[in-house]
Amino acid sequence: MDADRGAGTVTSTEVTDVLVVGAGPTGLVLACDLARRGIAVRIVDRSPAPPRTSRAKGPNPRSLEILDDLGVAEAVLAAGSAPLPMLKYRDRAPVARADPWAGSAPSPDAAYDRAWLVAQWRLEEILRARLAGYGVRVELGREVVGLTQPPDTPAEAGAKAEDGPEAEDGPEADAEASRVVVTFAEDRRGEEAALRARYVVGCDGAHSSVRKLLGIGFEGTTQEDQVMVCGDVELTEDALDRGLWHQWFDEDGAVMLCPIPGTRTGWWFQAGPERDGRGRPLAPTADGFRRLLAHHTGLPGQALTRAELLSTYRVNVRLADRFRAGRVFLAGDAAHVHAIAGGLGMNTGIQDAFNLGWKLGEVLAGRADPGLLDTYEEERLPVAARTLDLTSERLRATLEAIRRPGGGLDSAITADTTGLGVGYRWSSLAADRTHLDASTHPDAHTRPDRTHPTGFPHPNARTHPTGVPHPDRTHPTGAPLTADEGPQAGDRAPDAPCTEATTGAGTRLHRVFAGARTTVLGFGSGSAAVLDEVAATYGGTGVRTCRVYAADEDRGENRAGEQSQEQGEEQSADRREGRTGAEAGPPGCAVIDAEGHAAAAYGTGASARADASVGGAASGARTGTIVVVRPDHHVGLRVPADDARSVREYLRRLHGTGHSAARPPEQSSERSPDRFPDMVDAVRKG
Repeated sequence: MDADRGAGTVTSTEVTDVLVVGAGPTGLVLACDLARRGIAVRIVDRSPAPPRTSRAKGPNPRSLEILDDLGVAEAVLAAGSAPLPMLKYRDRAPVARADPWAGSAPSPDAAYDRAWLVAQWRLEEILRARLAGYGVRVELGREVVGLTQPPDTPAEAGAKAEDGPEAEDGPEADAEASRVVVTFAEDRRGEEAALRARYVVGCDGAHSSVRKLLGIGFEGTTQEDQVMVCGDVELTEDALDRGLWHQWFDEDGAVMLCPIPGTRTGWWFQAGPERDGRGRPLAPTADGFRRLLAHHTGLPGQALTRAELLSTYRVNVRLADRFRAGRVFLAGDAAHVHAIAGGLGMNTGIQDAFNLGWKLGEVLAGRADPGLLDTYEEERLPVAARTLDLTSERLRATLEAIRRPGGGLDSAITADTTGLGVGYRWSSLAADRTHLDASTHPDAHTRPDRTHPTGFPHPNARTHPTGVPHPDRTHPTGAPLTADEGPQAGDRAPDAPCTEATTGAGTRLHRVFAGARTTVLGFGSGSAAVLDEVAATYGGTGVRTCRVYAADEDRGENRAGEQSQEQGEEQSADRREGRTGAEAGPPGCAVIDAEGHAAAAYGTGASARADASVGGAASGARTGTIVVVRPDHHVGLRVPADDARSVREYLRRLHGTGHSAARPPEQSSERSPDRFPDMVDAVRKG
């Protein structure tokens, strides 16, 4: 894992908890998530200036939920626009109009129903500003040229400290020895600078230096015959209606023009390339764009007044062999690249970052066992493989559609491209009362050909599009969910409009989840005791509680985990002012499910009806449901309220033993049955 530059000397050594390499959307989301958790994070990019690119057209609904959690969704919405209806042409004449989003609308369980158009460079500006608010700035012009992990460094973060404080050189020396040494090229001095980081995350794109330095394979294909030229252009005013996405598809090529939000005359330009006499694609130029515009649209070439950010896109479908090597991780395009159809490349990277950020945060804070980090690849590699299949299938569907007059890019858009259905039911973090350790996982002792380090089938084994159980809304057995069941462990946690019990202000469950904490929801009168125990054990250490009251439920007796009205107003102010995580207010709250949307979303209606049928608390019945929601808005555990043991054991996996867990960060990796089970060891021993 060394890179020998030959020339130059190391002139300085710096130290940080996490180094993020690459300042695109993936790297910036990860850095923001870590910074708000109080983690020492540095983010570098080899570009001398903030990169400007135009390919990604904006976040999908799931990414918007993540950006909302980070406190930047309003700025992103203000900087962009809703996706536009599409006007399709053939032989320069309009032949069809389509609006793939015409039938969609926000729902109680999903506040965002469609992707949002915003220039990628503008999204990055917003994220950089958010990051700067935490005192972290992107370090430009820093190119990673070397990664060194000591030969005896285990994959687990704290394993170097297993010898304990009586080791010859002490725990501080152990911690130093287990850091990754990162070297940078410093062209100004002809020398090299170095940095030591507990963890490094490569978010540096398809040509990732980090991935190459790690020697991780990047299998896949590049379709040299499927080529598109892209750029940002300006057209004369009134050249085209800016309320439409214009698409010309002809027998000999295509031009697509979509207005760039926030500009008066800017457009995204995509087209089939010009070709030479031997049929080879020509490099994009402003004059070439003018010729393509005139040929396909009938507009004069002079209507295109400026062209920049010109690039050639080839369909590239690749997946890294693994997403982790020791203390170094891959995320975004460094780990997977997709066909452009469906717009999932940037979005999958954002969602990688949101999955990894909280896990790094808990381990670095010393609350979670380092084995928690194994679940990043366990969860995200299968999703990436599934996304490769999905985008490739959508591309095939689109290429077939545009052969016919009236076909267009709407063929690439399906419910799957929203990202809202992505879940992790196969994950060892998807717990129920019968699956609380690695040995009970149905795949824990199987080793089919080409497996993950976790023991799950490798996506390239092709036994299934993802190599693991399909992340759809079914039981693990394949039986469909009933209306009362709600989400299962591993599923995205639904949103729902509610009212803050202390202030009467409107809110949503996803606003309750926002920040750097796990949330324990309590439905029904029987949940009070569990919420009280959780609040006493974990209050202020990464876990919040939230009692969800039905509209007609008596709040007089059990006010578990609730805050005072003054605290509630303080928490509302936190949300309004964008404070989340460690900087936000009290960890407990209560909301009123005035319209029953939360009960419907989480399938607690049956429990509520049972409670009412036996007279509720008056008859001594203590029924209800507990739902543990991970910091990345996925259900970790869903059990009856009388199963406090399962809640206790699950929270120990993610957050240790609460206030009693006072070990310094990364100074102890002693394993116990109460800590997160090491899936890798369980599989290998099996």
